[in-house]
Order: sequence, then structure tokens, then C-alpha cells
Amino acid sequence: MDAHDLEPHVLGAHEIGRREALGLSVLGALGVSLGSGLLVGDSGPVPRYRAVRTRAKGPPPAHLPAQKATPTPAHPVGATGPVAAWRKPARSVHDVRPDAPKNAVALTIDDGPHPEWTPRVLELLAKHEVKATFCLIGEQVRDNYKLVQLMVEAGHEVANHTWRHPININRLPAGRVENEIVKTRQVIVEVTGTTPRLFRAPGGNWSPTVFKAVARHGMFPIDWDIDPRDWSRPGVPHVTRELLRGKAGDILLCHDGGGDRSQTLKSLKTVLPKLKSRGLVFVTL
Repeated sequence: MDAHDLEPHVLGAHEIGRREALGLSVLGALGVSLGSGLLVGDSGPVPRYRAVRTRAKGPPPAHLPAQKATPTPAHPVGATGPVAAWRKPARSVHDVRPDAPKNAVALTIDDGPHPEWTPRVLELLAKHEVKATFCLIGEQVRDNYKLVQLMVEAGHEVANHTWRHPININRLPAGRVENEIVKTRQVIVEVTGTTPRLFRAPGGNWSPTVFKAVARHGMFPIDWDIDPRDWSRPGVPHVTRELLRGKAGDILLCHDGGGDRSQTLKSLKTVLPKLKSRGLVFVTL
């Protein structure tokens, strides 16, 4: 990324929307139950999730008191500074995390959570002690919210990847873009108690409208360096070969949603230990 592309366009006060406060419940160490509140969107009600601690025996206790989420500002804008809109997304670890080790790489995993493949990916990451950044689709979060809670509890980062993954997001009007981002942001906050600070556009399709919407919600736009196109199922050797091209500073792209991800899983079983054996360190963005 060129230096001039990192120079932000600072949004004026008239461009920055006011954030609505969301009531959140404390995330319990074990077990989840649904509250009665609803988030209403254009695709119907979205359940409001309330996490509770459960006992080994007997019914779960009443919901814990709600807490207000503290939004996390996007890099590199200061917590008290203006939100900035960028001209290009980050394609390097150090664009997002200047403090990361020089030998850092980032594994990003898109389009989940998926009830079959995400648990297997999480298990593999735990085995190799790798932290990843999961770019989540809002509808999938709604339907598989316990998996998202497991991600956060395990120390992984979660990012906003729109509500329905519109591949033509760069051609959508501002209202549609806003809706895709806001609904996903809300459900992630409800489920995890944390505000996503990263956004990835479906297909890497960006536009000034998308950049401005991302900035309004205090998020930083991210892309990737290494794309094995695992979503197309090109074969385990191809996915493995492409991911092994990863070097210090690279952002790797994989998928745990959107279809059969057995090839991705098999490739990662080889790739994770090999990249670590080279002295690379996996970090979240």
C-alpha cells in the first residue's frame, strides 16, 4: 500500500452518524440462553442474545444485568480523534498493527460461522496454538451464535463481513451498504459484548460509499495478500501451495463458510505447522 493511500479523509461532524447504545449482557463462561428482546431488520427479527452462567444441575439462573459495550476505535485513529475514511484497504499485517512482530502473519477466515466447518477449524487452531481473525456474516452469526462466543473466548478476533455477503456491495446505494454493516455490527455486539473494529468487503469489492460507511462505525477496512481461492475448491495441493507462499507481514485468506470446506481444513493441517516452523508468528489483526 502506498503512503498516500494511507492518508485518511477525515469525516466532518455532518458525515459521522451517532451510534446507538446497545444493552448487552455479560458473557458467561458456560452455556447460553436467548432473551426475549429482538433486533428488527429487513429480513425479520434478529434474536437478542443474553449469555448466562449455568449450574451443573438444575435450571439456569436468571439473566445477569445488562452492560453497555465500549466501542473499540479502528486503527490507527486515536480513541478521542475523528473517524477517518481510507482510500484503500489494508493488505499487510503492519498496516493494521504497526506494533506486531516483524515476523507476524495473520490468518483470516471468512463467511462463517458454519455449524460443521467452524468447530473443526477452531479445534485445529487450538491444536497449533494459532489465533485468527474471523470475518463473520451477520445471518450466520444469528444462526450460530454459540460458535462466535467460542471464538472470542478462545482469543480470536471477529470482524464485520456484512449481513448477507452481497458480492456487489461496491455498487449498492448508501442505504443498503449501511444496513448490511449496521445489522451485522449489532448482532456481533449482542452475541459477544465486543464491537467489531475491522471490516472486510465481500469479494474485496470497495467503493467510496463503503469506505465512508465503514469509517462512520469506527472500523478499519482489511483485505489480504495471499488468496488460495479455497472457496472454489481447487484441490488441497493448490490451496496448500498458495498458503505456503505466505511470508512475514502477509494476511492470508481462507473460508470456513459458504460450502464444503474440507479442502481448506486439510490444507491448514499442513500449512499451520510449516509456517510456524519457518519462525512466523500468527497474530490477530
